[in-house]
Amino acid sequence: MTIPLRTRVAVLALLASSALTAAFAVDAAHAARARARPRACDVSKVSDRLGPTSVTSLKVLRVSCDTGISVVRAFHACRLAHGTSGRCVRLVKGYACREQRTNAPTQFSATVTCAKDRASVVHRYTQTL
Repeated sequence: MTIPLRTRVAVLALLASSALTAAFAVDAAHAARARARPRACDVSKVSDRLGPTSVTSLKVLRVSCDTGISVVRAFHACRLAHGTSGRCVRLVKGYACREQRTNAPTQFSATVTCAKDRASVVHRYTQTL
């Protein structure tokens, strides 16, 4: 049985159209991931119960705010195990954390970034000495 030329052309056109649609969908999904932005979490009700004197902000990327709060608590438990001005130098819940501090005579402020795979938790806090 011979398939008519018009039918073969129509099938090829349909296949080409499907391939292009799939390629554009993959490209759109990649662009959406590239544009992912951290979102702010409201910590106003728990800021004084997260470990240091006060957590002033929390932003998360690719994790929930509850997970972010859990990472912040674990980070400060680790940090405070080494004294009031101690540092945490191990993984916290699987996250690698780095801290940048600004010191003053009676307190310090810090920004902490914890990352795991493509997820991140960033928080700022102050600690009275």
